[in-house]
Order: sequence, then C-alpha cells, then structure tokens
Amino acid sequence: MSINLNSVTEQVILLAKEVGEFIRTERKTFSYTNVEVKGLNDLVSYVDKTSEKQLVERLSTIIPEAGFIVEENTKSGTKDYNWIVDPLDGTTNFVHGIPCYAISIALEYKEEIIIGVVYEVAQEECFSAYKNGGALMNGQKINVSERQTLSESLIATGFPIYNFSRIEDYLKTLETLMRTTHGIRRIGAAAADLCYLACGRVDAFFEYNLNSWDVAAGALIVKEAGGTVHDFQGNKNWLFGKEIVATNKNLQIEFGGLIKNNFK
Repeated sequence: MSINLNSVTEQVILLAKEVGEFIRTERKTFSYTNVEVKGLNDLVSYVDKTSEKQLVERLSTIIPEAGFIVEENTKSGTKDYNWIVDPLDGTTNFVHGIPCYAISIALEYKEEIIIGVVYEVAQEECFSAYKNGGALMNGQKINVSERQTLSESLIATGFPIYNFSRIEDYLKTLETLMRTTHGIRRIGAAAADLCYLACGRVDAFFEYNLNSWDVAAGALIVKEAGGTVHDFQGNKNWLFGKEIVATNKNLQIEFGGLIKNNFK
C-alpha cells in the first residue's frame, strides 16, 4: 500500500485541531475530582480517554489497514503501518490548569516514523512533519537553533516522577547543566519539549522512562527541522528504549557526550 504523506499529514492536522478543541473546552470546567491515578504520580481522566477514542476512530478511517500503539489502550495490535498516539501528553499540567499539554500523533511504517503531528492545545500551536518534507509550525517552516556550545544553550528535560532508578546519574547531569548552560526548563510534556527544540526555543533535550507515544511524533519533527535524535549511548534505540537525547546539529557531540558519560 502506498500513501500520500502530505495528504495524510494534512488530515491528521485537522483531526488534532478538532480533538484539541474538545480538550480546550473541557479544561474550562474540569474538576480535579475527575482524575484517576494509574500509578505513583501517573494521572489520567475522562478527557484523555475520550480524546483517544475520538482519535482512534478517525485515524482508522484515514488508513484502515493501520494498527495502533496508544497510551490508554483504546485499541491495540500492530501491523506494517501503525499509529502511535498520545491523546494528552502533559496530563499533570492539564489537571492542574498549567498551560502546555499536547496531542501527539505519529505514523510508523515498518519501524520508521514517517509522519508526526503535535498539537499544543493551550497555545494552539500545531507542529507537523512527514519524511523528507521539512518541519512546520502552523504552516510555517521551522528549524532548530544554530547555537554552537552548551554555554550559550537552553536545555529542556523531564523530571522523573515514579521511576527513580537512574536518579543519581540524572541529578549529576542536572548539576553540570546548571553550571554550564543558560538554564534548564521542565515544560511537562515531552512532545512539546521536542517541538520547542525543533523551532529553536531550546537547544537540547533529554529524558528517560518515556514511551513511544511520548516521543514518536516530536522526534520526527526534530529530525525534519535539522536536529538529531538518539538514545543515551548515541544509538538509535530511542523509540522503544525509554530514553532519548535530541539536539540541534551543532550540540550533538558535546551534549550527547555528556549524557553518554553520565548515564553508564
């Protein structure tokens, strides 16, 4: 089966915006009493679940043959084409009323991400990319920054919230970055972190204990914006390996080397 990547991407953008409007509307009257706890500091609500159902239903019509890898398990099973979906990345931000939560939708074909759409709901910013098509924000071309060194860079990360198995390495890395960069930002949604890197707002990003739906779309957007994506050891196991490092092209060696040395 052959698909038109540009056409499918445009359909996914429209879908993300429609479901994003549902999320934005629900946030206006959302109560913390609607929150469920899946595990330690791992929150979910009817908004996540309803959004995922809406996304899965519509994505099933765009490519009926595709399987799904989804956070809330609305539909599972993988095939040659697979949608990788996070219906609300940044749920903790959402339930506490902090702006920055996003819909993340990626299309995988035989273990390669070929489409990525991230819709940052509160700011109404839609980031998109397809393989060899460049990266866009609200239809305008974006690129990673040109900063050359860590000393002039702003770094994004995500704090561990329940898996503290690598906390000593993580804190050691934070100390180094605090002393040697413009600062560190914890935005609260990995999909947004990656897109902020893609458009030059931050210059590097790292985090561990992430799932494929957290990073799949954003990573493609970074790559198509001219950035680099790899795991902590500089290899390609970032999609399912639960760790990711992304940088502009100038910082790959310096920043990647720091992460590799600190996370043995």
